[in-house]
Amino acid sequence: MRIAIITNSRIPSLTANSIQAMKVSQALAQLGHEVRLFTSRAGETRDWDAIAAHYGLTTQFEIEWLPMNPRLKLYDFTLYSLQATKAFKADIVYTWVLNAALAALWSGIPAILEIHGEVVGGLGPWMMRRFWRSSTPKRMLVTTSPLRDAVKAVAKFKFPKGTVQIAPNGIDPLQYENLPSPAGARQQLGFEEKLTVGFTGHIYPGRGADMLFELAQRIPEVNFLWVGGKPEMVAHWRKQLEDAGVSNVIMTGFVANSILPLYQSAADILLMPYGRSISASSGQDIAQVINPMKMFDYMAAGRAIISADLPVIHEVLNEQNAVFAEPSDVDVWERTLRDLLADEPRRLALAAQARKDVAKRTWHARAERALAGFPE
Repeated sequence: MRIAIITNSRIPSLTANSIQAMKVSQALAQLGHEVRLFTSRAGETRDWDAIAAHYGLTTQFEIEWLPMNPRLKLYDFTLYSLQATKAFKADIVYTWVLNAALAALWSGIPAILEIHGEVVGGLGPWMMRRFWRSSTPKRMLVTTSPLRDAVKAVAKFKFPKGTVQIAPNGIDPLQYENLPSPAGARQQLGFEEKLTVGFTGHIYPGRGADMLFELAQRIPEVNFLWVGGKPEMVAHWRKQLEDAGVSNVIMTGFVANSILPLYQSAADILLMPYGRSISASSGQDIAQVINPMKMFDYMAAGRAIISADLPVIHEVLNEQNAVFAEPSDVDVWERTLRDLLADEPRRLALAAQARKDVAKRTWHARAERALAGFPE
């Protein structure tokens, strides 16, 4: 099929949404479909090789950048993307933009709508109901069951049976093949040979920066590896560490997705220190519905995981493949981390089970399921 993929994420950029959009696009292209990604804003480059390195891609697909005026709240982008979709003669639309999905359906083009957060705004619930009432074939993907229930409640609409898929995020297994041991990864990266605790990703409110800072102060005998974050946040925390005299933290800033697995493999333990409230880049609190891509990456890296004990996380992690700690309780996190640092056999067992459990959760398999039987 010809698949028009529509995202309002800047390409390239540092956002998790843009990473997910690119991984989904690649997976659909790898299934043999003709994929064209329509996006609203260009980042610093439009060079494919640079974009591929940024996102860790190996299969090329077309990208077309369309104009968008932020003040028009995606309505102009929706019009441009619909025109481009028709010119492409797309068989289906795959999008994260509700406006674009609805426009496609009204134009008779089947649409798959992927939702990562609750439907908000004055028109959001109305548009969601119109999406479902369209007679054109449609499907919705959500990353967690609480998110499905939240969207259903806000839209005040009973979804037709079989039209909503719970589709957790995935992994690119090729990126995680033949990773070195923690010591071997540290040697390749030029890091000190010492037990290392890692974290990768952005630091928005609720993501655990304060927890990481406090743990590094309390456990000075191990190194902490902090990978990612926007430049201004990295600069902020580097100053906080310097002012506090903390010397056992390595902050790398942004690392290209293509080499991120090596950095993750340099850790003996990987952390997901979420709070009970978590802000997305949009500002929305996603603690009840979150399905972080780093969770799947951590599992694929084959390292022990300590995660905040949020109910939604248990849709993927369990007591056999991870350790849980009370969100925001530093004393509990310190005790949990010290116990796991002292127990290498347990670390290895947790890591092996996590890697086994995530093996089938690939972007490729996710894309196959998303398209199965669609459109009828």
